[in-house]
Amino acid sequence: MSEADSASGPTTVASHRIAAHIREDILSGRLLPGVRIRQEEIAERLGASRLPVREALRMLESEGLVELKANSGAWVSSMDMQECDFVYRIRERIEPMALAESIPHLNSSVHDRLWSIQEEIEANEDVDRFLVLDRELHLLTYSGCEIPQLITMVTRFWNTTQHYRRAYARLTGPDRTWVINYEHRLLIEAIVRKDEIDAERCLTGHIRRTRTELTKHPELFDSTHPDSLPGGSSKVR
Repeated sequence: MSEADSASGPTTVASHRIAAHIREDILSGRLLPGVRIRQEEIAERLGASRLPVREALRMLESEGLVELKANSGAWVSSMDMQECDFVYRIRERIEPMALAESIPHLNSSVHDRLWSIQEEIEANEDVDRFLVLDRELHLLTYSGCEIPQLITMVTRFWNTTQHYRRAYARLTGPDRTWVINYEHRLLIEAIVRKDEIDAERCLTGHIRRTRTELTKHPELFDSTHPDSLPGGSSKVR
Protein backbone atom coordinates (compact mmCIF):
# COMPACT_ATOMS: atom_id res chain seq x y z
CA MET A 1 0.00 0.00 0.00
CA SER A 2 1.34 3.44 -0.91
CA GLU A 3 1.81 6.22 1.61
CA ALA A 4 -1.11 8.09 0.00
CA ASP A 5 -3.40 5.08 0.33
CA SER A 6 -2.52 4.52 3.98
CA ALA A 7 -3.11 8.20 4.73
CA SER A 8 -6.46 8.28 2.94
CA GLY A 9 -7.87 5.27 4.80
CA PRO A 10 -8.46 6.88 8.23
CA THR A 11 -9.62 10.10 6.56
CA THR A 12 -12.21 8.21 4.52
CA VAL A 13 -13.50 6.38 7.60
CA ALA A 14 -13.73 9.67 9.50
CA SER A 15 -15.50 11.34 6.57
CA HIS A 16 -18.18 8.64 6.49
CA ARG A 17 -18.63 8.89 10.26
CA ILE A 18 -19.00 12.67 10.09
CA ALA A 19 -21.35 12.44 7.11
CA ALA A 20 -23.54 10.01 9.04
CA HIS A 21 -23.80 12.47 11.96
CA ILE A 22 -24.67 15.45 9.75
CA ARG A 23 -27.08 13.36 7.64
CA GLU A 24 -28.98 12.31 10.75
CA ASP A 25 -29.12 15.91 12.00
CA ILE A 26 -30.63 17.03 8.68
CA LEU A 27 -33.07 14.17 8.16
CA SER A 28 -34.26 14.36 11.78
CA GLY A 29 -34.89 18.10 11.52
CA ARG A 30 -32.22 19.18 13.98
CA LEU A 31 -30.63 21.12 11.11
CA LEU A 32 -33.18 23.14 9.15
CA PRO A 33 -33.14 24.01 5.43
CA GLY A 34 -31.08 27.11 4.75
CA VAL A 35 -28.99 26.78 7.92
CA ARG A 36 -25.26 27.30 7.55
CA ILE A 37 -23.06 24.35 8.52
CA ARG A 38 -19.84 25.65 10.05
CA GLN A 39 -16.98 23.26 9.38
CA GLU A 40 -14.96 24.33 12.41
CA GLU A 41 -17.89 23.65 14.76
CA ILE A 42 -18.49 20.22 13.24
CA ALA A 43 -14.78 19.37 13.49
CA GLU A 44 -14.63 20.44 17.14
CA ARG A 45 -17.84 18.66 18.12
CA LEU A 46 -16.84 15.37 16.47
CA GLY A 47 -13.15 15.53 17.30
CA ALA A 48 -11.95 15.63 13.69
CA SER A 49 -9.78 17.76 11.46
CA ARG A 50 -11.14 19.99 8.70
CA LEU A 51 -10.22 17.59 5.87
CA PRO A 52 -12.67 14.77 6.68
CA VAL A 53 -15.36 17.37 7.43
CA ARG A 54 -14.92 18.85 3.95
CA GLU A 55 -15.07 15.37 2.40
CA ALA A 56 -18.20 14.57 4.41
CA LEU A 57 -19.90 17.73 3.17
CA ARG A 58 -19.05 16.83 -0.42
CA MET A 59 -20.65 13.41 0.12
CA LEU A 60 -23.79 15.04 1.48
CA GLU A 61 -23.88 17.49 -1.42
CA SER A 62 -24.01 14.52 -3.82
CA GLU A 63 -26.95 13.17 -1.77
CA GLY A 64 -28.88 16.43 -2.10
CA LEU A 65 -28.69 17.28 1.59
CA VAL A 66 -26.10 20.07 1.48
CA GLU A 67 -25.32 22.99 -0.82
CA LEU A 68 -21.69 24.10 -1.12
CA LYS A 69 -21.42 27.75 -2.13
CA ALA A 70 -18.22 29.46 -3.24
CA ASN A 71 -16.90 31.96 -0.70
CA SER A 72 -19.81 31.14 1.58
CA GLY A 73 -19.41 27.56 2.80
CA ALA A 74 -21.91 24.77 3.37
CA TRP A 75 -25.65 25.16 3.87
CA VAL A 76 -28.49 22.72 4.44
CA SER A 77 -30.33 22.37 1.13
CA SER A 78 -33.63 24.22 0.84
CA MET A 79 -36.35 24.66 -1.77
CA ASP A 80 -39.17 27.05 -2.48
CA MET A 81 -42.65 25.75 -3.25
CA GLN A 82 -42.12 25.78 -7.02
CA GLU A 83 -38.90 23.77 -6.73
CA CYS A 84 -40.55 21.27 -4.38
CA ASP A 85 -43.49 20.87 -6.75
CA PHE A 86 -41.06 20.19 -9.61
CA VAL A 87 -39.16 17.57 -7.61
CA TYR A 88 -42.42 15.81 -6.75
CA ARG A 89 -43.37 15.79 -10.44
CA ILE A 90 -40.07 14.09 -11.20
CA ARG A 91 -40.70 11.60 -8.39
CA GLU A 92 -44.09 10.74 -9.89
CA ARG A 93 -42.23 9.49 -12.96
CA ILE A 94 -39.00 7.93 -11.76
CA GLU A 95 -40.20 6.16 -8.59
CA PRO A 96 -42.83 4.04 -10.38
CA MET A 97 -40.06 3.10 -12.81
CA ALA A 98 -37.77 2.09 -9.93
CA LEU A 99 -40.64 0.15 -8.37
CA ALA A 100 -41.39 -1.77 -11.57
CA GLU A 101 -37.71 -2.69 -11.89
CA SER A 102 -37.64 -3.77 -8.25
CA ILE A 103 -40.78 -5.87 -7.88
CA PRO A 104 -39.57 -9.02 -9.71
CA HIS A 105 -36.59 -9.21 -7.34
CA LEU A 106 -38.46 -8.80 -4.04
CA ASN A 107 -38.91 -12.07 -2.17
CA SER A 108 -41.33 -13.18 0.54
CA SER A 109 -39.06 -12.02 3.35
CA VAL A 110 -39.15 -8.49 1.93
CA HIS A 111 -42.93 -8.75 1.58
CA ASP A 112 -43.20 -9.77 5.24
CA ARG A 113 -40.99 -6.85 6.28
CA LEU A 114 -43.15 -4.41 4.32
CA TRP A 115 -46.28 -5.62 6.12
CA SER A 116 -44.45 -5.42 9.44
CA ILE A 117 -43.41 -1.81 8.81
CA GLN A 118 -46.93 -0.89 7.78
CA GLU A 119 -48.37 -2.42 10.94
CA GLU A 120 -45.94 -0.33 12.99
CA ILE A 121 -46.93 2.77 11.03
CA GLU A 122 -50.59 2.18 11.84
CA ALA A 123 -49.83 1.69 15.55
CA ASN A 124 -47.60 4.77 15.69
CA GLU A 125 -48.58 8.28 16.84
CA ASP A 126 -45.24 10.09 16.61
CA VAL A 127 -44.53 12.17 13.47
CA ASP A 128 -40.77 11.71 13.55
CA ARG A 129 -41.11 7.95 13.95
CA PHE A 130 -43.64 7.88 11.11
CA LEU A 131 -41.14 9.63 8.82
CA VAL A 132 -38.47 7.04 9.62
CA LEU A 133 -40.86 4.15 9.00
CA ASP A 134 -42.37 5.68 5.85
CA ARG A 135 -38.91 6.21 4.38
CA GLU A 136 -37.88 2.65 5.27
CA LEU A 137 -41.02 1.20 3.69
CA HIS A 138 -40.72 3.05 0.39
CA LEU A 139 -36.99 2.63 -0.05
CA LEU A 140 -37.39 -1.08 0.71
CA THR A 141 -39.90 -1.35 -2.14
CA TYR A 142 -37.14 -0.07 -4.47
CA SER A 143 -34.43 -2.30 -3.02
CA GLY A 144 -34.71 -4.85 -5.83
CA CYS A 145 -33.99 -2.29 -8.54
CA GLU A 146 -30.68 -3.11 -10.21
CA ILE A 147 -30.18 0.30 -11.84
CA PRO A 148 -27.90 2.21 -9.44
CA GLN A 149 -28.32 5.57 -11.20
CA LEU A 150 -32.08 5.35 -10.68
CA ILE A 151 -31.77 4.48 -6.99
CA THR A 152 -29.33 7.35 -6.51
CA MET A 153 -31.86 9.77 -8.00
CA VAL A 154 -34.71 8.40 -5.90
CA THR A 155 -32.72 8.66 -2.66
CA ARG A 156 -31.56 12.19 -3.49
CA PHE A 157 -35.11 13.42 -4.05
CA TRP A 158 -36.29 11.76 -0.83
CA ASN A 159 -33.50 13.60 0.98
CA THR A 160 -34.31 17.01 -0.48
CA THR A 161 -38.04 16.76 0.34
CA GLN A 162 -37.67 15.28 3.84
CA HIS A 163 -38.13 18.54 5.74
CA TYR A 164 -41.27 19.48 3.82
CA ARG A 165 -42.84 16.07 4.40
CA ARG A 166 -42.20 16.55 8.13
CA ALA A 167 -43.78 20.00 8.13
CA TYR A 168 -46.77 18.71 6.16
CA ALA A 169 -47.22 15.69 8.47
CA ARG A 170 -47.24 17.96 11.52
CA LEU A 171 -49.74 20.28 9.90
CA THR A 172 -52.24 17.61 8.85
CA GLY A 173 -51.95 15.43 11.98
CA PRO A 174 -54.22 12.37 12.10
CA ASP A 175 -56.79 13.63 9.59
CA ARG A 176 -55.01 12.12 6.58
CA THR A 177 -53.36 9.07 8.13
CA TRP A 178 -56.17 6.78 7.02
CA VAL A 179 -55.45 7.75 3.39
CA ILE A 180 -51.74 7.04 3.78
CA ASN A 181 -52.44 3.66 5.37
CA TYR A 182 -54.97 2.73 2.69
CA GLU A 183 -52.55 3.62 -0.11
CA HIS A 184 -49.68 1.80 1.57
CA ARG A 185 -51.76 -1.35 1.89
CA LEU A 186 -52.86 -1.20 -1.75
CA LEU A 187 -49.24 -0.74 -2.78
CA ILE A 188 -47.91 -3.63 -0.72
CA GLU A 189 -50.70 -5.91 -1.87
CA ALA A 190 -49.85 -5.16 -5.52
CA ILE A 191 -46.15 -5.79 -4.83
CA VAL A 192 -46.93 -9.16 -3.25
CA ARG A 193 -49.01 -10.08 -6.31
CA LYS A 194 -46.10 -8.86 -8.48
CA ASP A 195 -48.56 -6.68 -10.35
CA GLU A 196 -46.25 -3.95 -11.60
CA ILE A 197 -49.02 -1.97 -13.32
CA ASP A 198 -51.24 -1.74 -10.23
CA ALA A 199 -48.23 -0.96 -8.04
CA GLU A 200 -47.10 1.86 -10.35
CA ARG A 201 -50.60 3.36 -10.37
CA CYS A 202 -50.85 3.23 -6.58
CA LEU A 203 -47.46 4.82 -6.13
CA THR A 204 -48.04 7.57 -8.69
CA GLY A 205 -51.28 8.58 -6.97
CA HIS A 206 -49.62 8.38 -3.55
CA ILE A 207 -46.87 10.81 -4.57
CA ARG A 208 -49.23 13.10 -6.49
CA ARG A 209 -51.57 13.43 -3.51
CA THR A 210 -48.76 14.68 -1.29
CA ARG A 211 -47.60 17.09 -4.00
CA THR A 212 -51.02 18.64 -4.47
CA GLU A 213 -51.56 18.94 -0.72
CA LEU A 214 -48.18 20.64 -0.27
CA THR A 215 -49.07 23.26 -2.88
CA LYS A 216 -52.07 24.24 -0.74
CA HIS A 217 -49.71 25.27 2.08
CA PRO A 218 -47.16 27.80 0.83
CA GLU A 219 -46.53 28.76 4.45
CA LEU A 220 -44.60 25.51 4.90
CA PHE A 221 -41.86 26.97 2.72
CA ASP A 222 -41.54 30.04 4.93
CA SER A 223 -38.88 29.33 7.56
CA THR A 224 -40.54 31.78 9.95
CA HIS A 225 -43.80 29.83 10.03
CA PRO A 226 -44.11 27.48 13.05
CA ASP A 227 -45.38 24.57 10.96
CA SER A 228 -42.21 24.67 8.88
CA LEU A 229 -40.01 24.12 11.91
CA PRO A 230 -39.25 20.90 13.79
CA GLY A 231 -40.42 22.34 17.09
CA GLY A 232 -43.84 21.92 18.62
CA SER A 233 -45.81 18.76 19.21
CA SER A 234 -44.32 15.56 17.84
CA LYS A 235 -47.58 13.65 18.20
CA VAL A 236 -49.77 12.77 15.27
CA ARG A 237 -52.86 13.09 17.41
